[in-house]
Amino acid sequence: MAQTNTATVALDSGAESKLAGHFRRNRIVYILASILLGIGLAYRIYLNTMAFSVGTDFYSPEFQKYWMPVLYGEVLFLGLFTVCTSVYVWLTRERDASAISPELELSRYWKLLSFLTVIGIWVAAIATNAVESDAAWHQVTIRDTDFTPTHIFIFYFALPALTAFLIPTFIWAHTRIPAFMNKISIPFLCVVLGIFMIMPNYGFNEWGHTFFYAEELFAAPVHWGFVFLGWSLFFLVPLGVQIFTNMGRLIAQTTATESTASTEERQVI
Repeated sequence: MAQTNTATVALDSGAESKLAGHFRRNRIVYILASILLGIGLAYRIYLNTMAFSVGTDFYSPEFQKYWMPVLYGEVLFLGLFTVCTSVYVWLTRERDASAISPELELSRYWKLLSFLTVIGIWVAAIATNAVESDAAWHQVTIRDTDFTPTHIFIFYFALPALTAFLIPTFIWAHTRIPAFMNKISIPFLCVVLGIFMIMPNYGFNEWGHTFFYAEELFAAPVHWGFVFLGWSLFFLVPLGVQIFTNMGRLIAQTTATESTASTEERQVI
């Protein structure tokens, strides 16, 4: 009985240490994803509470008080975040790819996957919580200007936030991972450029709605750009092939090195 209890404690301790190690290794995903989901939840609550009470008339004093400061704040924040983070990542870049060990390179691939996972979580949050609410908003309220509660969230924060995450991640990968250094990953570049070009399409969308499409028709030509540019996410497939191919090579290399070292140690003993 005592032996059983001892074994149970040992197993529990091992499981606990594995769980702690999992959270430690993946803390980037959990922390950043929690922050982003918290921001999205807070914004959704604010939207549900304030949109119809003070958000239907852009020219009202209430709109200027409760919604325009949100717009100015998020644009300023995202602009500073993108510039500062990108500059920091570039200034702290690795200059000698040969000095990066296979083990370190492999760990950086895991970090890159963590960054992309966080971005994917934000995309899912936008798709399920924001995009359809914007279409519904235009079906039941009068379109006045592009400054509406739903546009302030989607067009000026949620979608630009993807660019704010992707540009520093792109620079980080091309200055930290030897397979990407001194060259450019075309699939990665297409993902970044496609998401970035959605922002100029906002202007075309608003111009079209102002002069041609009073109703928010899902299949209107002014929306085709969103679909086409959104297809840039398909380039994540060849990017994944690049990442996992290199990871497979590094795993085989590091495993072979560890196996050789272990064999040599046994021979010495």
